[in-house]
Amino acid sequence: MKQAKKDRLGFTKGNYILLLIGVIVITIGYIVMGQNDIILSPLLLFVAYIIIIPVALLIKFRKKD
Repeated sequence: MKQAKKDRLGFTKGNYILLLIGVIVITIGYIVMGQNDIILSPLLLFVAYIIIIPVALLIKFRKKD
């Protein structure tokens, strides 16, 4: 029997998807900042850095057996 390849960090596909979403939101936030939007840009960056990235790092998704 083959053993499933284990991730060194213990992340699942869900963790990586959330991290990718966080990086995309950060990128959009900096692009919007370049357009001098002083309301939307900080909001996007705050949500990405304070909510999405920590949730992606801390949450434990259940692995399918």
